[in-house]
Amino acid sequence: MTLRLFDARRAELLPFAPIGPGPVGLYVCGVTPYDTGHLGHAFTYLSFDVLRRYLEFLGHRVVYVQNVTDVDDDMLRRARETGEDYLELGNRHLTTFLTEMAALNWLPPDRLPHATEHIPQMLEQVERLVANGHAYAADGHVYFSVDSCPTYGELSKLSPDEMLPLALERGSRPEMPGRRDPLDFVLWQPSLADEPSWESPWGPGRPGWHIECSAMGIAYLGSHFEIHGGGGDLAFPHHESENAQAEAATGQRPFVDWWMHAGMLRYEGEKMSKSLGNLVRVRDLLRSFTGDAIRLYLVSHHYRSELVYRQADLKAAAVSAAQLRMASLAANGGDGDPASLGPAVRQHHGRFLDAMDNDLDTPSAMPELLALADLALGSDDAGERAEAGWAVRELGTKILGLRLATIPVQPEIGEAVGT
Repeated sequence: MTLRLFDARRAELLPFAPIGPGPVGLYVCGVTPYDTGHLGHAFTYLSFDVLRRYLEFLGHRVVYVQNVTDVDDDMLRRARETGEDYLELGNRHLTTFLTEMAALNWLPPDRLPHATEHIPQMLEQVERLVANGHAYAADGHVYFSVDSCPTYGELSKLSPDEMLPLALERGSRPEMPGRRDPLDFVLWQPSLADEPSWESPWGPGRPGWHIECSAMGIAYLGSHFEIHGGGGDLAFPHHESENAQAEAATGQRPFVDWWMHAGMLRYEGEKMSKSLGNLVRVRDLLRSFTGDAIRLYLVSHHYRSELVYRQADLKAAAVSAAQLRMASLAANGGDGDPASLGPAVRQHHGRFLDAMDNDLDTPSAMPELLALADLALGSDDAGERAEAGWAVRELGTKILGLRLATIPVQPEIGEAVGT
């Protein structure tokens, strides 16, 4: 089979093909580190970690960029509440996030750009949008004119009447001065007296949220690249607006070939989020579960599906992680050859890859991996046991990102308890 991925803009599964001979560009919207991370963040970033690993498994070179939104309304509000410098606040929570994700064997991005380090690129893009009539200035603000973009809405598949309540729910402020249309979004805004500020043609201020990602994406991956990802709650307004302003600024369409969104993680009947406070923190889980157990629990669910957190399911994943670790030992350190595998091992190995080719269908791939573990642990044929152990190790580590280590690797943020 050929890898097929779901593109939200075209709303269909399409065979994946790189744009050209260079590396595949993958940009994922990163954290706004004004508070601790949670399991929902881990689900999103591990989903794209599996995508990255699978692309590399298939022989593609990947440049993975994930931004840090270190200046925005949430960052500045929390810094104001705590009396802490906003950059110190962000660096503290970012360090914790990176430590937790390292415990889950998340491959760090090739680039981890901070918004505050790319203000010149944002200003350049805003100036270009004003010059070509896609944006307008008013009272120190600069807004993107949604009316100037006939394709606005094609990514999220929302009508203007559906967009407005979501925009208000997700940070748009109707009282902002000079805005011509309630859906027009902020590209630049004046800073309050206690907020960071940068000089601009429209007066001192700071960037809007959406312009940050398009400027950083273009800076590192160009005006046209393969994949842009993030959580499903970013499809509107963030990705819709990002796509519109990037294409309007560069004249390049499409900006991105695949817009991919991870499903939301729900807990106690609601979407897990900092604002609701219904958080399951990775650091807390790491006191009772290995990184492999938590990772296996998350990546066993399809990346586009909603995931409802249940501790019983995590405990079951811990049992499976231990089984896979034991099965991988049957490989005896040898290297396998997919072309020469015995029929049973070859069948499960092939079905696993077929499932991954179908939009990273890990729920269908996982039974094949566990069947290989059963062979590695229970086959009467020593050769088959070794082959199955090799297959578990290859697929489990290279694609799903499990460590399968005899001694689990844990960070300093919690006491490790083996599964």
